[in-house]
Amino acid sequence: MSQLKKSPFEFTGGNLCLDFANTVDNRTSERSTELLTDYSRLLQWAEESRAITKKTAEKLNHLAAESPGNAQLVVRRAVQLRDAIYDLFSAVAQRRGIPGTAVGTLNHVVQVASEHAQVVPTNRHFHWDWISPETHLDSMLWPVARAAAELLTSEEVAKVRQCASETCAWVFLDKTKNNRRRWCDMKTCGNRDKARRYYQRQKVG
Repeated sequence: MSQLKKSPFEFTGGNLCLDFANTVDNRTSERSTELLTDYSRLLQWAEESRAITKKTAEKLNHLAAESPGNAQLVVRRAVQLRDAIYDLFSAVAQRRGIPGTAVGTLNHVVQVASEHAQVVPTNRHFHWDWISPETHLDSMLWPVARAAAELLTSEEVAKVRQCASETCAWVFLDKTKNNRRRWCDMKTCGNRDKARRYYQRQKVG
């Protein structure tokens, strides 16, 4: 993966699945931008988010080159999962009804992921690991689906918020002490809102 260009991805969600949900820029505007444009972009996100290792990403890249049709199919499935996760947590943040179709999409990937999960002992402790992720083009979706399921069934789900920007609407975990975080990132959406309000005040004045 080239490190010369600035990454198109931001990791401000506070959870792997929320960062995955936020792979559409300006989601609620007329100029929304899809960031998962192809399999190489999906791999880039997966590596940068640490959903998979660099070594696994390199092997999957070679696998995708040998089977581009299957790789593109995985991209479509990834986008479907991404949008389902977004719909679920957006509904949670806004206290709306939970979309059943989105639950079904997530559950399908959770079930697929469970077929590749195993318990591994390490220094008298145990942890979850994945079976041969480097041989499955969709392996980066496994930890994403698990993270979404675990967050939805945890007490932390009450901390899920949606960015107050009218055009952003990214989702994130509010881990502030006063539980009043409004922006996915104060440096971007927060500052833009402050600038907009300043301009409006100057215009009125």
